[in-house]
Amino acid sequence: MGKVVTFGEIMLRLSTPGYQRIVQAESFDVTYGGGEANVACSLANYGAEAVFVTKVPANPLGQAAVNHLRRYGVDTAYILQGGERLGIYFLETGASQRPSKVVYDRKYASIAGVQPGEFDWAGIFSSASWFHFTGITPALGENVAAVTLEAARTAKEMGLTVSCDLNYRKNLWAPEKARETMTQLMDYVDIVIGNEEDAEKVFGIKAAASDVTKGEINEEGYRQVARELLTRFNLQKVAITLRESFSAFDNGWSALLYDGREFYRSRRYQIHIVDRVGGGDAFAGGLIYALTEGFGPAEALEFAVAASCLKHTIPGDFNHVTKDEVMTLMRGDASGRVQR
Repeated sequence: MGKVVTFGEIMLRLSTPGYQRIVQAESFDVTYGGGEANVACSLANYGAEAVFVTKVPANPLGQAAVNHLRRYGVDTAYILQGGERLGIYFLETGASQRPSKVVYDRKYASIAGVQPGEFDWAGIFSSASWFHFTGITPALGENVAAVTLEAARTAKEMGLTVSCDLNYRKNLWAPEKARETMTQLMDYVDIVIGNEEDAEKVFGIKAAASDVTKGEINEEGYRQVARELLTRFNLQKVAITLRESFSAFDNGWSALLYDGREFYRSRRYQIHIVDRVGGGDAFAGGLIYALTEGFGPAEALEFAVAASCLKHTIPGDFNHVTKDEVMTLMRGDASGRVQR
């Protein structure tokens, strides 16, 4: 297994203690996170060589973010320092029927100022087997989209597998702009990961007879979404996570994987959530790890879903679980009994 490279933004996360609202909080809990950084951390936890590429300010906050990644075994050698600031996001954790809320403060973040030619992608991808990015990164600005395209094109030319988690964010761009930019990037992507809404928001591909706000998931509708994505963009695989949201605490969680020949449907988990932020990234990290380790499609999907299920029980963005813990759950031990 060669190294896996991810590229994106890492932010300072300030979350309210317990289930307090932002307007009542008198302190915030501090950690760091971001889509591609979360994936890198998952991979490092499983023993993979995980590289995260970004740009952070040359100040103590930027260094703290780098140190946080290093703490969990992520290779930070290619992180650039410069620019104005580290982006921040504030998290208000929901409860029962009150949803969680995120407030972003990321304007003028260092990563938003990167330009083509700033990263030596050929050097970064040396001895790498996989490149991963999300739709959040190109949404940060046209210049960042150009850098993402530069990276994906270089990775493809060098023979890496390229994966993309669509991760549509309405606060960053409109569907029309997302479609234009992501369609260009799809020329260099082998594996697409999305949730129950991403394909609709980015590419206008809607699953029939599903209503995510009511927790209604129609599997056949998402099979058709996967078929259309794979055919339209000549992909190797499409993975779709299926979240049934019954409340802020209780979700059904499963996924589909399509390889152009067969559909695979995972086991469904009933999750009582501690922290759902980073759950999709934990799925992506689990899927990448399993596929690079030679797992078959069905087993790789089960590993990814089990890894993500466990992430929902852990505060913070990163998924602090081991390969053995994931394997135990995917093999059927979901009792939650005390391990002595």
